[in-house]
Amino acid sequence: MIQKLFVVGGGFMGAGIAQNAITAGFDVVLNDMSMEALEKSKAGIEKMLAKSVEKGKLEAAEKDAAMARLRISDQLADAKDADLVIEAIIENADIKKAIFSKLSEICRADAILASNTSSISIAEIASVVRDPGRVVGMHFFSPVPLMKLLELVKAICTSDETVEAARAVGLKMGKVCIVAKDSPAFIVNRMLDPMINEAIGILEAGIGSVEDIDNGMKFGLNHPMGPLELIDMAGIDVELAVMEVLLRETGDPKYRPAGLLRDMVRLGWLGRKTGKGFYVYNADGTRVPNPDLTF
Repeated sequence: MIQKLFVVGGGFMGAGIAQNAITAGFDVVLNDMSMEALEKSKAGIEKMLAKSVEKGKLEAAEKDAAMARLRISDQLADAKDADLVIEAIIENADIKKAIFSKLSEICRADAILASNTSSISIAEIASVVRDPGRVVGMHFFSPVPLMKLLELVKAICTSDETVEAARAVGLKMGKVCIVAKDSPAFIVNRMLDPMINEAIGILEAGIGSVEDIDNGMKFGLNHPMGPLELIDMAGIDVELAVMEVLLRETGDPKYRPAGLLRDMVRLGWLGRKTGKGFYVYNADGTRVPNPDLTF
């Protein structure tokens, strides 16, 4: 039975996974290289749970119990007792493989090793792990505590038992679970990211403004968020990484990243996390369309 989780990556996604897991009753160690970043993430989790108490969605005692189940650590070696490790770091295959290679040495032989990757081959990640049958994709969606979907990714080496164990964790976290074949970008991002890339291309061509593109999808197709505000939240660099994986793995030119997408990553305009993307995010919480993106 899985009870102890070790989440690698204390950023927005990792912290969201940790928050969702502790409120579901799991014991969680949130790991990153920086204790300062981890303290910030922990404070952010506590703040979000406090808001849930204020809104009557969570009892104060439940909040305190959840926070008691959370620990932070800047040592990967603390994964040694974990039943399940969930990696949620940058979307880079070489960096992920380096982490999984270390985890293969650190973790118990029966521990499940999962990646939150949104596009990278699970088989490639599993290639550096002893007993690759215990490696699975657990692709959460942002913001994790609110989004219901968990996309499980099964490589040809992943055992059925591993998939079912990961599914059980997802169900306990309140997720609707789908299973995808280990194919570039899996199910959801295989559909979503080319759409976002096309929206960026439409902006670059001057066919519509940032607001008009987003409003077109929100009020024409009833999407809760427009594609540009969505990728501002998820990270514009993540969009580029996924499109590059799709282009490299399939060779299909329809997955070629928009020129504007590449330029924004070069400039460090990565969305909310940098304060500037398709929108500019002000200190008071307001936002305006990026004035530099008028063509």
